[in-house]
Parts: sequence; C-alpha cells; structure tokens
Amino acid sequence: MSKAEEIVVIENTIAFVKKELWNAEGGHDWFHIERVYKNACLLAEGEEVNTLVVKLAALLHDIADSKFHGGDDTIGPEKTARFLSSQKISEEGKTHIVNIVANVSFKGGNAQKTFHSKELEVVQDADRLDAMGAIGIARTFNYGGFKNRKLYNPAIPPQLGMTPSEYKASTAPTLNHFYEKLLLLKDQMNTETAKIIAQERHNFMEQFLEQFYAEWNGER
Repeated sequence: MSKAEEIVVIENTIAFVKKELWNAEGGHDWFHIERVYKNACLLAEGEEVNTLVVKLAALLHDIADSKFHGGDDTIGPEKTARFLSSQKISEEGKTHIVNIVANVSFKGGNAQKTFHSKELEVVQDADRLDAMGAIGIARTFNYGGFKNRKLYNPAIPPQLGMTPSEYKASTAPTLNHFYEKLLLLKDQMNTETAKIIAQERHNFMEQFLEQFYAEWNGER
C-alpha cells in the first residue's frame, strides 16, 4: 500500500469512528480515541512495528466498548472487521487489527491473553496511559457520574484479583477503581517509553488520593 493510500484509509477510519462515537460517554468518546491515537504514534516511534496497524487499531480499539453493549466483547471486533472489509487493506492486516481490538481491554487485569504482538503492546500501552494521570482521574469520575456511583464509601473496600466477569459487574464507588485498575497500570506497561510516562502519571494519582483523603477526613 502506498503512503497516499494509507492516508486515505486513516482518514476514512477517523470519519467512521467519529460517526460511531458522536454521542458516546465523555471518557470513551472521539477525544479519548484521539488521545490514544497520539499516544500510540508516540510509542511506536521507539518500536519495530507496523505503524499502519498500530494507527488503525488505536483508532478502532473502542469502537464498541463492551461496557456500553451489555458486556458483549464480540461487538467491537465484529464492527472492526466489517469496516476494514470496506477499506483497501490486506487480510493479514485486517486480522491483526481485529485481534488487537479483541485483546486490548484491561478486563480486571486477570484475563488470559490469547493473542500477542508488538503492535498490541503499543496500542494497549497507549490506551492504558489515557487511564492514568489527570486525564485518567477525570475519566474515572466522569464514568462514575455516568453510572450514578458514589464518589467513595469507606465501608466498601476495593476488590483485587477480580475475574473479567466480576470486574464488568462491579458497581463499587468510583474511588475503588483507582486500586482495582489505575494504580496497577504502571507495572503492566510493555514499552520503555510508556513505563516512563506511566510512572509520572502514577505519581500524580497518588498525590491526588492523598489530597482526597485529607479533604474527606477534614484534615485540610
């Protein structure tokens, strides 16, 4: 595929994703996709990867997040496959991207991986970085409000080691999500660049939690 043809496919993908997510929840909308796309492009610079696969997978990774589709993990990969079938892309590339979309999600951090590639590692890191730091905090509380969850309840402790189904079914207060996902991400990064960025964002989240508890307890 020529560079010009790659640009057309990327532009078509952006238009498709924007249309599909035009009314999505604020933490999983087009702007989330755009940030992950930028993260993925940055991380790919230091890795030996198929950059077109990385870019398209980053753009399509949340085309149908299971959280908004009754927990069904198959819709996203199916939508991705249908869309890519309309584009000038090889069957090998299409299969690779669909596999990334099917395997990129956190799912409680305990799901068994059934597919591995450097491209998946890059897109997964890019997505997880957007769940950390200032943006990660904002997204977490935005989703908690969307689901009408309490900010915090000291009587409900975080649940670690949940299965993917337990993770999906959780209705815990929003602050629990820091311990059940966000603070775990630093040690799950694949690429060296992501590890450096993740450490900075992890530190920021720890500072936020320290301030949160101090305010909650009337200490400052």
